[in-house]
Amino acid sequence: MNREGRGATAPTPVVAAGGETFTGNRALALEEGLLFEVGRPEVTGVDLPEPPAHAPRLGRLGRAAPVDLPGLCEPEAVRHYVRLSRMNYGIDSGLFPLGSCTMKHNPRLNEKMARLPGFADIHPLQPVSTVPGALALMEELSHVLLELTGMAGVALQPKAGAHGELCGMMAIKAAHNAAGSTRHVVLVPESAHGTNPATAALIGYEVRAIPARPDGTVAPEAGRAALGPEVAALMLTNPNTCGLFERDVVEIAAAVHEAGAYFYCDGANLNAILGKVRVADLGVDAMHINLHKTFSTPHGGGGPGAGPVVLSAALAPFAPVPALVKRDGALVLVEDAGAAGAEQALGRMSAFHGQMGMFVRALAWMLSHGADGMRQASEDAVLAANYIRASLMDLMSAPFAERPAMHEALFDDAWLADTGISTLDVAKALIDEGFHPMTVYFPLVVHGAMLIEPTESESKASLDLFIAALRDLAMAAKAGDTARFTGAPYYAPRRRLDETRAARTPVLRWARPAPLLNAAE
Repeated sequence: MNREGRGATAPTPVVAAGGETFTGNRALALEEGLLFEVGRPEVTGVDLPEPPAHAPRLGRLGRAAPVDLPGLCEPEAVRHYVRLSRMNYGIDSGLFPLGSCTMKHNPRLNEKMARLPGFADIHPLQPVSTVPGALALMEELSHVLLELTGMAGVALQPKAGAHGELCGMMAIKAAHNAAGSTRHVVLVPESAHGTNPATAALIGYEVRAIPARPDGTVAPEAGRAALGPEVAALMLTNPNTCGLFERDVVEIAAAVHEAGAYFYCDGANLNAILGKVRVADLGVDAMHINLHKTFSTPHGGGGPGAGPVVLSAALAPFAPVPALVKRDGALVLVEDAGAAGAEQALGRMSAFHGQMGMFVRALAWMLSHGADGMRQASEDAVLAANYIRASLMDLMSAPFAERPAMHEALFDDAWLADTGISTLDVAKALIDEGFHPMTVYFPLVVHGAMLIEPTESESKASLDLFIAALRDLAMAAKAGDTARFTGAPYYAPRRRLDETRAARTPVLRWARPAPLLNAAE
């Protein structure tokens, strides 16, 4: 295929002369059935002794029939999961352009550090006195996060971004409760992450939307108009989900504080401004930080994750327990709300303090980069996003094009008008080109959105190939090659699903197919 994107046509599938293969495999592209299809209940790769005789305590709730779960011997189990893993796409496979997700490379040095004895083998129930190194690492991580953001306090307990949002908003609610306030409204711009209004509603707040102005940002006037004595907080994502920096954020924060409310900043996009902006200088009271998005710890299936929250001086006393404090020069964990060092703590958000493996990986990344390296990471992420946008704007339509992008490039579907091809079709065609699709139909304020975030860890060669593939697809769409899109993906292990039907009527139980009858029967 012409990788420069000039005059390319849809690739022709290569099929053996005899058609489909007997096994369903195609060389190294191995077909693999469900575990229920390839396993047998009588087989196992583990030998366990028979349990001693005992009296069951489940009564009528005890199982009356065998569990009938499929089993595999050890070689079969290894092959099954290796074959499944080869059908998947990950950051180790190639560029992962999901906008708003920051799927960056996970350095192997971080993995080596996380596997050091004393970190990898800590048990959450062992005595705190036996893990002084872990406490010291948590203090160091907290120190770096506070230095980077200029905030007064940090809670390491949250397990992910949404959990961090919950922590920050619970701290805001605790502060209002302590002041005797009954404020019950949270303002959320239309361009915010969807978890923002969900988090506010979860803890009992009424959510009111603030519209975006034509340039994709929030106007201070819109914020002021929505503020009132019933407003507890404003939740703003900055840079926002359109990939734009909210240039009036300081003025908005001042108006929020003047009205007696708190300013929650969604820190999911910190990767664009790390080392460039101190969020405390923007007037932020609380912000969650996704360690997987900004500090390179594994994302998604590589978890568990971590979403620390940094807090202003007004909110820091309300951080949850366990709280890491210093007493007589020694680090201790305060486990109970109301105890010395956690007198106003909002309570406990999780059984244990946090994810030690994620803390180690994030700190390893911070220390290996240093202040200048983290600043350069943000600069390179912004440069890569703008490079992609500038390289595609002659073929694909970009809203808010009068302003430079931050960490992600946003396109809409206006360039697909009258082609019979949708944003979803473009995403599916990218799969055939060997790329994970970009984020589609988000943010909601842009019709047919395509949101691309390359991150700083991609080389120019990697970006150039992705750009060339998208240019080729764009020209094919404009040339009327609809078949290349509407049936895609053609080369993935599975063809396109009816996603709406799958979501509304999922098949959650495997049913054994009826046995095939022999010809004589």
